[in-house]
Amino acid sequence: MPPVQPSHRLFVSLALPEPCRDALAALMDPIDGVRWTRPEQLHLTLRFLGDTLEQDAQLMIERLSAIRVEPFILPLEATGVFPPKSPPRILWAGLGTAHTRLFQLRQKVDDALLAAGWRGDVRSFEPHITVGRVVNASSKATAAWQQRHRAFAGPPFRVTSFQLMESELHSNGPAHRVYADFKLGD
Repeated sequence: MPPVQPSHRLFVSLALPEPCRDALAALMDPIDGVRWTRPEQLHLTLRFLGDTLEQDAQLMIERLSAIRVEPFILPLEATGVFPPKSPPRILWAGLGTAHTRLFQLRQKVDDALLAAGWRGDVRSFEPHITVGRVVNASSKATAAWQQRHRAFAGPPFRVTSFQLMESELHSNGPAHRVYADFKLGD
């Protein structure tokens, strides 16, 4: 029997600077039935990959390292819930109208992953930062949260890199670590 290949639960993301994480942490009101994202775990997911074999991850790193997009600035503004017309499962903070380079980066990430052989679910991209997950909170409580924070605006941030992250699931929530880091620009 061949040896079992190690796999990693991976995603591609943008890290958030500390002032942004602090502003997002201020959104985390005490609400029964909401599990808040730990501030050090806050990020913007560009693409979730799931369980990935080590050899496939190395090919992805090779392809992702070839991406060239100029650095850009993103706003941190607005809040909302997913799904919007059903009982909420996710409380999020938004990026306003974002920046065209964010969408360019996301497309190049997808192209690189597909070229590396990834065949995951290619969904539309709705940029957001998950600040909380609704476990069993009432719709009234989540609607009140959204109303309280409807005018949310945090500090804008400069994007100069993106990361391939590994996520390990634990009983107290996931723990993320940088698997590979990629600088933007030439």
